[in-house]
Amino acid sequence: MSANVPQFTLNNGTSMPAVGLGCWMGEPGQADRAYAMVKKSIQVGYRHFDTAAGYGNEEAVGRAIRESGIPRKEFHITTKLINWDHGRVSEAFSESLKALNCEYIDMYLIHWPQAASRSDMGNALPPDQSPTFVECWKDMEKLLDTGKVNSIGVSNFSIKTLETLLPHCSVVPATNQVECHPCLPQHDLKAYCESKGIVITAWGPLGRPGYNPSGPSLMADPTVTKIAEKHSVEVAQVLLSWGVQRKTVVVPKTENETRMKTNITLTALDDAEMDALDNLHKKPGMHRSLAEGIHKPDGKVFGWTYEQLGWPMTIGGVVVEK
Repeated sequence: MSANVPQFTLNNGTSMPAVGLGCWMGEPGQADRAYAMVKKSIQVGYRHFDTAAGYGNEEAVGRAIRESGIPRKEFHITTKLINWDHGRVSEAFSESLKALNCEYIDMYLIHWPQAASRSDMGNALPPDQSPTFVECWKDMEKLLDTGKVNSIGVSNFSIKTLETLLPHCSVVPATNQVECHPCLPQHDLKAYCESKGIVITAWGPLGRPGYNPSGPSLMADPTVTKIAEKHSVEVAQVLLSWGVQRKTVVVPKTENETRMKTNITLTALDDAEMDALDNLHKKPGMHRSLAEGIHKPDGKVFGWTYEQLGWPMTIGGVVVEK
């Protein structure tokens, strides 16, 4: 039986479960772990799965879904175009669809705005060098004519990159998947996307538990823990409920069956609690990215500077914009 998860209606009239399972296993591949995780989560009630070509586990995710025996139409499957395939969108999509072997893909995203070479993903092409993300998006739009994908969107796009992209769109992205949690609430980006009919999907909605960058802990913050105690729920449930209640899709990842169950069980937060979480990032040291590994010492992310990405950050991933 599927869990009682809210559904968000996208700008093309399709729907998307507000809670999904992220299938990035911390490193590419790990197919056996991904297969076991997805299989277990389906039994718990998950029907929304978020993977990517770059994760190296599309085949495992698709196999677990097929073997469940549950009708395909009950699932929402998202996968993503890797940076080095920006110039071969149709071929890359076909490869992902073949790997997933799931009839069709619900949501296909440009994983990152920067194109790169297969040999060196960290050395991205300049923003104005072909294939640009505008050219890539035009090829993404053509996929809709195949009947094999329901929705297309972007990931890790900022207001700056969306303002470059949107004037050239025949189809407005259905979602923009970005890092989003109370330390990085993305209030400005969320408002901008909503004004364009784009739903935010939050990756890292729990702030990467187990990763300890400099600064106070999100999971141990007293604002969050007090709300959890009041509702007799886990801290993760508070963070995910905040995300969904503010109309963002959340895709936490866990291999633990108990946490799978609690993560998909939302709790209603009152206005004061929502306001406290909305403003938690204003505490000293709290407003920052918690993304492990992507922020390089030279102030670049996969070869682009924060300025090129349109991310309001300083070197080291510390966010300075409020």
